[in-house]
Amino acid sequence: MHITILIPGFGLSSAIIGPYEVFSSAGVLWNTLCGEDIDASFEVILASEDGKPVSFEGGVTISPDRAVSQIKKTDLIFIPTIGLDLEMVFSKNKKMLNFLKHQANKGVRIAAVCTGVSMLAEAGLLNDRPATTHWALADQYHKRYPLVHWKSELFITESDNIFCGGGVYASLDLCLFLVERLAGYDIAKQAGQALLIDPPRTWQASFSAPLVHRQHHDEVVSRAQEYMHEYFNAQFTMDDLAHQMGMSTRNFNRRFKNATGETPLAYLHKLRINYAKTLLETNFKSIQEVCYNVGYEDIPFFRSIFKRYTGLTPKQYKQRFSGRRA
Repeated sequence: MHITILIPGFGLSSAIIGPYEVFSSAGVLWNTLCGEDIDASFEVILASEDGKPVSFEGGVTISPDRAVSQIKKTDLIFIPTIGLDLEMVFSKNKKMLNFLKHQANKGVRIAAVCTGVSMLAEAGLLNDRPATTHWALADQYHKRYPLVHWKSELFITESDNIFCGGGVYASLDLCLFLVERLAGYDIAKQAGQALLIDPPRTWQASFSAPLVHRQHHDEVVSRAQEYMHEYFNAQFTMDDLAHQMGMSTRNFNRRFKNATGETPLAYLHKLRINYAKTLLETNFKSIQEVCYNVGYEDIPFFRSIFKRYTGLTPKQYKQRFSGRRA
């Protein structure tokens, strides 16, 4: 199968080199290490807007095999991260955007990772589709591309022939996912073992930063947020909080969501889960103790809500991240 990795420029060179090596090694590296006949699964080429070399920070220059206009047939197009200055990238890669639209209309599979997902959105290929990107960019992209169903808690999304990956190094997850989809489970497993890459993850919520206040000017909502931050592990209902703010529950919920983008209850859950993550990472408390410390009385409910927001059970999170923080 033929894979085209685009080089729009302005991103990280590793987001191009990593996928190139994953796809190129499928059916090759494992076979070589085991003394078996090489049976490459993919032919991989690099393509830039004009076919000229592209330079990145750190003195790295990548020379493409051809320009996008020379790509007549391919089975998969992969878009790496493109940096944060979207307008600059779009202005310098107009042919590439048109190329993506044309290939999508032909039914070609297209995958993008991190900020590279914005090229799919800019080309209109994500409208009414689920998509993910780096969790820190979710709000910005939601405003710019409101027709996209953003699922920033996920590492990988799939909709027909369109695939999206989360942060920069989620590109390896997405690549192994695609190797499995195109070449089969055994080839993907061998490629991952040869490159020492774990099986593809699907959630990035486990890596997200602690909850932050959105900028707004609603003093009542700010007071409610301050109360929740101070007493998040206390037992109170949203009715109680709304009454304390001098509002009906319905008006309070509406006003809170308008200001923060979250319902009050979802905001409280996120506060509790973020603190629970910290406790689990320190390895000092049992899961039962963590449950009670963050304000939950029902352990099965705590497990359920924790998995909803992180993609992992508390036990899985503790096993994976325990000791990460001093």
